Amino acid sequence: MLKTLAACVREYKGKSIASAVLVALEVVMECLIPFVAALLIKNIGEGCELSVVIRYGLLLILLAIISLSFGALAGSACATAACGFAKNLRHDLFARVQEFSFENIDKFSSASLVTRLTTDVANVQMAYMMLIRVAIRSPLMLVFALVMAFVMGGTMAVIFLAVVPVLAVGLILVIRKTMPLFRCVFRRYDKLNESIEENIIGARVVKSFVREDYENAKFDREAKSVCADFTRAEKILAFNGPLMQMCLYAVMVFTLYFGARAIIAEPMSGFDVGKLSALLTYGFQILMSLMMVSMIFVMMTLSAESASRIAEVLREETTVLSPENAVMRVENGDVVFENVTFRYSKTAERAALSEINLSIRSGETVGILGGTGSSKSTLIQLISRLYDVSEGRVLVGGVDVRDYDLTVLRDSVAVVLQKNVLFSGTIRENLLWGDPNASEEEMKEACRMACADEFVEAFPEKYDTYIEQGGANVSGGQKQRLCIARALLKKPKVLILDDSTSAVDTKTDAHIRAAFQSFIPETTKIIIAQRVASVMEADKIILMDGGRITAIGDHASLLRESDVYREIYESQCRTGEEEEVDA
Repeated sequence: MLKTLAACVREYKGKSIASAVLVALEVVMECLIPFVAALLIKNIGEGCELSVVIRYGLLLILLAIISLSFGALAGSACATAACGFAKNLRHDLFARVQEFSFENIDKFSSASLVTRLTTDVANVQMAYMMLIRVAIRSPLMLVFALVMAFVMGGTMAVIFLAVVPVLAVGLILVIRKTMPLFRCVFRRYDKLNESIEENIIGARVVKSFVREDYENAKFDREAKSVCADFTRAEKILAFNGPLMQMCLYAVMVFTLYFGARAIIAEPMSGFDVGKLSALLTYGFQILMSLMMVSMIFVMMTLSAESASRIAEVLREETTVLSPENAVMRVENGDVVFENVTFRYSKTAERAALSEINLSIRSGETVGILGGTGSSKSTLIQLISRLYDVSEGRVLVGGVDVRDYDLTVLRDSVAVVLQKNVLFSGTIRENLLWGDPNASEEEMKEACRMACADEFVEAFPEKYDTYIEQGGANVSGGQKQRLCIARALLKKPKVLILDDSTSAVDTKTDAHIRAAFQSFIPETTKIIIAQRVASVMEADKIILMDGGRITAIGDHASLLRESDVYREIYESQCRTGEEEEVDA
């Protein structure tokens, strides 16, 4: 895990090392100050001249300025390194997610990935900042101050060693109790973010069903769970402070009592007020260092789970990769399924697709019909290799899709998925996702084919009209047509529409299909639809049920030979006729 995260330091390695070196120098200066101060007090006690006091005073000021400078430089280097490390961490996490196949994404929920990119990275950033500064400063200060305490106080400094086991035992008990709670907290964070995400995405549904109170109650339950776990953890961590204070005051009392006694009762021992002052300062530095070490362990305990969750994403290998010596050209739009079986996971008991054999010639228009859960969408996702088959193979252009370079394959297969997504930005920016180098005329031509030009031209800013996040300021039908236009700009060998005209009227649907026949005759067109009217003119229609192909044929042959198709057709035609009569 540490090796995985350390790879994200990269160009900030120098700043990290500089921070550690500067902190070490700052500690040396701070440990010298009490020593010099003790010499000054001793000289004053012996009745030195003013010049000696001034000399020691200037030396103390110089040491303080140097220490302050090292501290400021260390803080600057530490902040730069920690923020840069977090930036690289977010970049690498996001880039890794972009490489994931659908199978990888299914493994992590979107809410969990958001938590890892935000809360978890923030925790690790804070831990790294403490690691390269406080975690260097505290042990060094502990060692140097302890050495100087023995130099100044002799055997009296043993008291500082006596409190270390007490603090260590207390710290170990705190960590053992809090670690499981922090693990639980981050799982609850995922659920909390999931609740927020669902509520924002489904805001219109929530309001239309007047379920705000229900959503508030659901969110409150998750928020209270997070609060309860954090409260339990913080209550345990709260014992750390009093324990440190107890040790601090015990050491101070011991030092003052025995130090004062040595000065008064044993004046010939050489222990004077200056050494007592220095010993108290070193004692304070030792105990503050121990307190900071305990804080480091607490922060590391908190961030360890975050670091593990981040490393889990970074180490995740995508299940879909381009092969070595990959095929770099798709010759045509031929699509063939040979004995294809597909399961969403290796442990799945039931196959989503079973024994699929299908052949589609380049340029054909193919319709796919089937009930909910018949795996229509699963079937077409195998063509662009969003998933890999469990058994059999899928060929595009006569080549197994697993032999293609992924970019080449997906550039040749345009998919308009069931859930249409527009990104925040202008209409032009969204369309150019299909082809960043598309000309203005090509963009308008794609919109004409998708019947999107009529409403785009009606906007005051036309193609520069801003689309809100998720396409919130356009209708469902407009969103679908823009997504189709975006796919057409790719000039694909295979165009797949996964129920992508469900929100447009039948007349517009017919215009879009007619445009496909006229403008992209050589492109293979696969249309998943709920309406028979959307596919009845297709070269072949595939009927699916339960992950299997139950019938293949054109409209006329299926009407003769398939009872299921005939029932669907007659049901929809009857409904259409009734709607016309009502109108």
